Amino acid sequence: MVIGQQQQLPILLSSSTMTIPPFVLASASPARRRLLQTVGIEPIVCPSDFDESQIPLTEPGNLVQTLAKCKAETVISQFPSALIMGCDSVLAINGEIYGKPANADEAIARWQLMQDNVGDLYTGHILIDTIQNRSVVKCQVTRVYFAKMSDRAISAYVATDEPLKCAGAFALEGFGSLFVEKIEGCHSNVIGLSLPLLRQMLADLGYEVTDFWS
Repeated sequence: MVIGQQQQLPILLSSSTMTIPPFVLASASPARRRLLQTVGIEPIVCPSDFDESQIPLTEPGNLVQTLAKCKAETVISQFPSALIMGCDSVLAINGEIYGKPANADEAIARWQLMQDNVGDLYTGHILIDTIQNRSVVKCQVTRVYFAKMSDRAISAYVATDEPLKCAGAFALEGFGSLFVEKIEGCHSNVIGLSLPLLRQMLADLGYEVTDFWS
């Protein structure tokens, strides 16, 4: 499910007449970088230092879109002629929002809640085109069904340190895939960036994703 909004767009030139800007990823996430590389985009990685605690929103869709926007805008001054992507992800379970666990004890408690349960993974996306002075903001939502797990399995998984690095305390592309029964929606969104949504957002700005293939 996609939620979001975009600015009023002017009539666009065809992509063949446009200057193709460098693609900047305002995130330190290796998973997001790998997703982009998988589809032929080699981003300039410029992690944002934005303090997420400044945003007190409690609705997950609004929260991740706002955080994605703030992260991208933090690095915008460094790239006057670029396409800047910001992303942020959270997991919502029973109406509560969860990001990265602070420590192993929190990760264990989180998985005791998640196991044999269902969550919604929200990822906010923004593309800022500093050449055209335009942007698109959207959110993708994917439903995740978690397996029933023993306390022993939870402790072993947390001991890998993987849950401490991920929003929602699991990595679908890693050990965490063992403990996900199924997903409903975009697979890559759970990893950190919805590739189908990226293609749509590029089109909204007048680009083809193939324009960024090197």
